[in-house]
Amino acid sequence: MPSPARPSPPPLSRGPEFAEFWRERHLCSLTTVRPDGSVHVVAVGATLDADTGLARVITGGGSRKARIIAAGPATGTPVALCQIDGRRWSTLEGLAVVRDDPASVAEAERRYALRYRQPRVNPARVVLEIRVTRVLGSV
Repeated sequence: MPSPARPSPPPLSRGPEFAEFWRERHLCSLTTVRPDGSVHVVAVGATLDADTGLARVITGGGSRKARIIAAGPATGTPVALCQIDGRRWSTLEGLAVVRDDPASVAEAERRYALRYRQPRVNPARVVLEIRVTRVLGSV
């Protein structure tokens, strides 16, 4: 899979509570849209770099979510990434691309290990890189 060029996303300035919420260990849901228009929602581990406005999800290159995103436009496929903890919630909407270059995958794995745990070895791993365009939520 070729890696499209990286646009420069704006930083997310939502305050310390928002940044901390996205550092805490929470599972997330990732929503994509299948070619038939139905939604595909899966549980994922995700990380957010609020300074660059990039969220990342690691996954296998053959996963349904990776295939849906890879089939989208080079500028990115619309997705929503959400996490909930009681009354606190946050949804990141944005445009996702699949990155398979070793540097992008290694950076995503490093960030995942900081938030969750060291990911298992997966030679087919890719990273879904989401350029955040909208933030919703209570934090």
